[in-house]
Amino acid sequence: MRAVLQRVSRAQVSVAGQVIGRCGPGLLVLVCAMQGDTAAEAGKLAAKVAKMRIFRDDQDKMNLSVRDTGGSALVISQFTLAADLRGNRPGFSTAAAPEDGRRLYETFAACLAAEGVPVETGSFGADMAVELVNDGPVTIWIDTDQGAAARPVS
Repeated sequence: MRAVLQRVSRAQVSVAGQVIGRCGPGLLVLVCAMQGDTAAEAGKLAAKVAKMRIFRDDQDKMNLSVRDTGGSALVISQFTLAADLRGNRPGFSTAAAPEDGRRLYETFAACLAAEGVPVETGSFGADMAVELVNDGPVTIWIDTDQGAAARPVS
């Protein structure tokens, strides 16, 4: 699975002009299931996100996790993270099939909530408008693929 984490002051997602999810200080998490991903990887990724120390402590050092700060997360499905950029038009053939992608997205969100992070979500497969206020900005990319070009989750 792949995820892009953005530390935010606030974020919200709308579908057809209606806000369906939001978070205050915390994380906007864009997540993509790739072909071959498993529920176990979704759980490992959620645990990593919950524990990642990217929030400021009293000495202004990135030393706290979203759990430590009492922050929340807005989790959005983002199949375009699977983009193959060999040409000028991206391909998405490495993304999980929609039914697998939905299951793994929902598993990730549930596992993140089980880690003690309040979670709201977007709508899988919908045309969504995402608004956010970056804090920092801090943006982190994670890939559970253990390949040499990936950043492994451990």
